[in-house]
Amino acid sequence: MFVRITTDPASRPNTLGALGMESGSNPIVSLSEFNYKKGTEIFGEKEPAEYVYQVKVGAVRSYKLLSDGRRQIGAFHLAGDIFGLENGSEHRFTAEAIVDTTVRLIKRRSLEMVAESDAVVSRNLLSMTTSNLQHAEDHMLLLGRKTSLERVAAFLIEMDRRLTAAGVMPLPMSRRDIADYLGLTLETVSRALSRLHELGIIGFISTNQRQIVVRDRQQLASFDLQN
Repeated sequence: MFVRITTDPASRPNTLGALGMESGSNPIVSLSEFNYKKGTEIFGEKEPAEYVYQVKVGAVRSYKLLSDGRRQIGAFHLAGDIFGLENGSEHRFTAEAIVDTTVRLIKRRSLEMVAESDAVVSRNLLSMTTSNLQHAEDHMLLLGRKTSLERVAAFLIEMDRRLTAAGVMPLPMSRRDIADYLGLTLETVSRALSRLHELGIIGFISTNQRQIVVRDRQQLASFDLQN
């Protein structure tokens, strides 16, 4: 619920520092850090939304369990990303650590108090809320109108922008996570990745195929109808 697939993320705040919320910069703000083991729940759906969170190290998935038992992942939160910022009083998703993760917490009320007297923080919060809505709309389009290959390509484009360093995209999430994010089966995701590999668009570095190199970004983007 945070990063729009087709928008440059540099134009909006995505860290507590960008909001002016570093603990040393404002005496009202108190930041805490907690460590979560892989697979540990950070907060649950419908729990009170009393805190706003930032990933310091690791990665987090936000998801809902559907009535038939299936899991729908709404977003992946990576190092630096803020999550858990809700419009209402309860969390709409469950958040869970994908790998061993360190998370920074700030009381939501503290953030709101600063925003009441700081116009920049207030604008930044509005920008982030708008971005959350934008991502939800884009994700709905992704699930409803794209083929499986287009969905996987769109996912790789998003992760390439957010994760790639030194030419390598280290994916913290499993293929099951990717499938639950894209509304596909595990087998379909695997076939799509294999197809992109056969076409020479991506390459795999590690044996578990979680470290990916994008060899042809232009061709990858051609599978995304939004581009």
